[in-house]
Amino acid sequence: MKSIKYSIMNLKKPKFWDYKKPNIFSNLLFPISKLVEIKSNWQKTKKIKFKNIKTICVGNIYLGGTGKTSIAIEIKKILDEKNIKSCFIRKKYSNQIDEQRLLEKFGKTFINKSRVESLKNACTENFQVAIFDDGLQEKDIIYDISFVCFNKKNLSGNGRVIPAGPLRESLNNIEKYKNIFFNGNDEDNENFKRILNQKYSNLNFFESKYELLNLDQIDLNKKYVVFSGIGNHQTFIDMLKKNKLDLIQNFEFSDHYNYLQKDIEKILKFAFKNNAKILTTEKDYLRLNEQLRTGIDYTKINLKITEKDKFKEKILELI
Repeated sequence: MKSIKYSIMNLKKPKFWDYKKPNIFSNLLFPISKLVEIKSNWQKTKKIKFKNIKTICVGNIYLGGTGKTSIAIEIKKILDEKNIKSCFIRKKYSNQIDEQRLLEKFGKTFINKSRVESLKNACTENFQVAIFDDGLQEKDIIYDISFVCFNKKNLSGNGRVIPAGPLRESLNNIEKYKNIFFNGNDEDNENFKRILNQKYSNLNFFESKYELLNLDQIDLNKKYVVFSGIGNHQTFIDMLKKNKLDLIQNFEFSDHYNYLQKDIEKILKFAFKNNAKILTTEKDYLRLNEQLRTGIDYTKINLKITEKDKFKEKILELI
């Protein structure tokens, strides 16, 4: 199976970010990373703690593709089971309409350039809990509990802050968040866990696996052309292979890619020529306008949490 990568309109992360050790390009960018790290560690003297609403932040240190939106949705489901009135909060980004639409399927979602303003609106509407999809690096809010998500395949990459590596802030900050989520499938993250446990104290670890929910709707006797513009394209491909799909081609776009008609036409043409069906992620499908969706199917993926009772207990102890 061939892989074609596109980076038009959005920048793709460089490969050296995920090397086990920094290379020459990372070393050249390292001085800039130190400045970014200093800036990210700067804290406002006054952060806001809202008393009338509980706040849960699901974010990441690694830039993109860590499963935080799926974890935020799982938290919402746990709260719904207990009839606890909760909502989502996301910062407004023009290129991330896919995640906004996905959250809106599960509940009220406040979108604003200011997370503080969204939180004020949630209080006005008498929500008991606000679930932040992203926001660990927010400088204005004190959260009641935070979760840091990692993809098992990439973990912390080369361990450096952008642009020398894939981290939004230093890994040393992980101790203040306490709750770590590893999302992925068969990758081994035990060594990374040991390193974290040796360096930092009182960390709580949670894990989950990706499940393909609509496998019964996928014809395994057909050939497939797949495409995605998500944070971790390879995790998507690995999951499809694990479920025995015959992938003859995959097109990789940058995260939150804004698809053009010519992009989809090229994929349709390749699939037609090879008598193959087209498959993408639900996030990518939601990013397509109605006109571009014809002839394209999407996967429904669930994040199955290991030791879910332990996770539920952590969430509900807030209430």
